[in-house]
Amino acid sequence: MAKQTVAEQFVDTLVRSGVERLYGVVGDSLNPVVDAIRRNPAIDWIQVRHEEAAAFAAGAEAQLSGKLTACAGSCGPGNLHLINGLFDAHRSMAPVLALASHIPSSEIGTRFFQETHPDRLFVECSHYSELISSEQQMPRVLQTAVQHAVGQQGVSVVALPGDLASQPAPEAPVEHALVTSRPTVRPGDVEIDALVRMIDESEKITLFCGAGTAGAHAEVMEFAERIKSPVGHALRGKEWIQYDNPYDVGMSGLLGYGAAYEATHECDLLILLGTDFPYNAFLPKDCKIVQVDVRPEHLGRRTQLDLAVWGDVRETLRCLTPRVPVKTNRRFLDRMLKKHAEALEGVVSAYTRKVDKHTPIHPEYVASLLDEEAADDAVFTVDTGMCNVWAARYITPNGRRRVIGSFSHGSMANAVPQAVGAQLLDRNRQVISMSGDGGFAMLMGEFLTLVQYDLPVKVVLFNNSSLGMVELEMMVDGMPAYGTNNRNPDFAALAQAAGAYAVRVEKPKHLRGALKDVLGHKGPALIDVVTDPHALSLPPKITREQVSGFALSAGKTVLDGGVGRMVQMARSNLRNVPRP
Repeated sequence: MAKQTVAEQFVDTLVRSGVERLYGVVGDSLNPVVDAIRRNPAIDWIQVRHEEAAAFAAGAEAQLSGKLTACAGSCGPGNLHLINGLFDAHRSMAPVLALASHIPSSEIGTRFFQETHPDRLFVECSHYSELISSEQQMPRVLQTAVQHAVGQQGVSVVALPGDLASQPAPEAPVEHALVTSRPTVRPGDVEIDALVRMIDESEKITLFCGAGTAGAHAEVMEFAERIKSPVGHALRGKEWIQYDNPYDVGMSGLLGYGAAYEATHECDLLILLGTDFPYNAFLPKDCKIVQVDVRPEHLGRRTQLDLAVWGDVRETLRCLTPRVPVKTNRRFLDRMLKKHAEALEGVVSAYTRKVDKHTPIHPEYVASLLDEEAADDAVFTVDTGMCNVWAARYITPNGRRRVIGSFSHGSMANAVPQAVGAQLLDRNRQVISMSGDGGFAMLMGEFLTLVQYDLPVKVVLFNNSSLGMVELEMMVDGMPAYGTNNRNPDFAALAQAAGAYAVRVEKPKHLRGALKDVLGHKGPALIDVVTDPHALSLPPKITREQVSGFALSAGKTVLDGGVGRMVQMARSNLRNVPRP
């Protein structure tokens, strides 16, 4: 029986860790590992066109599955390309293991051709980044990398020289036990008791929820009912908390809407549940604040806390809710629900006024129709920029849909690569990439990946021939828009040339039919929608001090615009408000 190589042992360990795919681009130093994958039926090599996309795809798969995923790059420039996607995965708390293949071990430190030091380069975007220097070292380093990625929910990087990967593995290798899931974390009784007292002493309480409320929808709703609290959310909390929520008051932040800002600023006690909301200008300074988070390093790093509670949201609420006295006074909750409905009614005209006749097409109209036509369990991958606005305001969550984006890292060009990972996880689930023309063009090669693997991803391209969010930032900061215009081709013609189904839409009357055709197509498809580049509706009182990059630095004013079916949701919630 032939002796196992280090590369084969490496691949076997990935398989035992639950990894089903390795995303990457082949290259000489990576060849032994790729060949080991070729001969192992339990794992697939997924060939992308750019290593950055490999990391994005792995990160998206990890976010959807909750399991460890993997990507790889060859030595030097190859693995360097991984870094942007790895930053995104790490900040999204996606468990990803990255293999950074390395130059021959005897040449490390000699400024050899393509030499870099990946174990140093990836430190900032990983929990663990180490170089394997010998065959005997590999199993334990890889085990440690897996445990860091899974246990701390983020990226681990292993640098493996190509010559070592080809060497025979040590005799009688030990199969280490691997961590493949995380435990629940319950806070201590001291913190629970303190929070019970704070709730009992407060009359107006608001809950503000983030991605950490995943899997805790029922517990949050029960808690909100018990303490009669409005419930707001951050962008990453929207998909987990907005649906079936009679206490919903919208979203805070630059893309926000509704009464979330008022609810967080007019309360006596603000409870932050599973959110590392980075925009501290939106957080109040004159009320008591409690933060509940499973990651202790998040506690208090955005705002001063009166109580820090270390625990995951679901377990914390399961301990807390039965001990909290039931409140009966709904005045604050009902007032916020009314404010929320009024706020949404005030902007709804932005996407209803002659929008079906407006040319170029309003992007709000595109998003609204997409929300109506998409499957109830669709996965949306969303490009950074104005696509974030349209997804935040028009894609209706229901507990089964998922929305993935570069919401914490803010990278361009993430949507199509993330759609690759999402679709490979489940070929039968509808995956829709909401792409901007700038982001799509930046990593357009990954559309070829869709065609190569016959992935039935649907790309909805918001083509306004500009970098819309950057243009908005310049305008608000008092600068003329410069360097933001794109001279675009007919993207539908390009997609057709690549072998995909594609249509181009320039008139709103053709939009719904074209969307249905594209969404109903069995293979990869693209709809190139020519949208209005001037569809950036600025509030009348915004100041240059209010916008810095992607976040408001002061005040509560946010982008104006429509809010889709959220108006109907707010109207429905008003039924819970007692009539005088």
